Amino acid sequence: MASRATQILEAAVRVIARQGVRGLRVEELAAEAGVSTGLIYYHFKDRAGVLSRTLEFISDRAAHYTAVGDPGAAPLGPREELEQILLLELQDTDEVRENSSAWGELRASAVFDPLLRADLAEATSVWVREVATLLARVDPTLPASASEAAAERLTALVEGLSMRWLSGGIGVERARTLMREAVEAELAAPHGG
Repeated sequence: MASRATQILEAAVRVIARQGVRGLRVEELAAEAGVSTGLIYYHFKDRAGVLSRTLEFISDRAAHYTAVGDPGAAPLGPREELEQILLLELQDTDEVRENSSAWGELRASAVFDPLLRADLAEATSVWVREVATLLARVDPTLPASASEAAAERLTALVEGLSMRWLSGGIGVERARTLMREAVEAELAAPHGG
């Protein structure tokens, strides 16, 4: 059974995905999680604490479902691992839909909330560094600045494709195809040294 804090964070993701950050009220969150409002304040101090920890929770969940590797399968090469990690952000599963929707809502709200903006910038920076590290493994001759720039473009594209897919602008398979093509283009692009 999940801990109470995890139960509250799972409920926060659901509420944010459905109603946005502005729709997240502590009383409604308590009802969704099946806990008292006092327990939410105990674990998270205030609404800002809930939002900050929810962002961390979303990042951790994404890291879990994008983790590459079936223990029984042969290990992937760096290029396949890079592509797989990005493509796993575009899976038509409830968890990915919910996570991606909540992430998009948090990103939109960060425009108006400096504290959330700082937390989101840090979470995004971690993701970009992970992708840049994979790019450097794919092409060790790639200068660090080029791998970071390519990682910025690829992670931004995942977010954009995700929002288009989730909002019905494109299908998930089209989003995945575009992501594969973007990885190919980034790896084929000339880079300065």
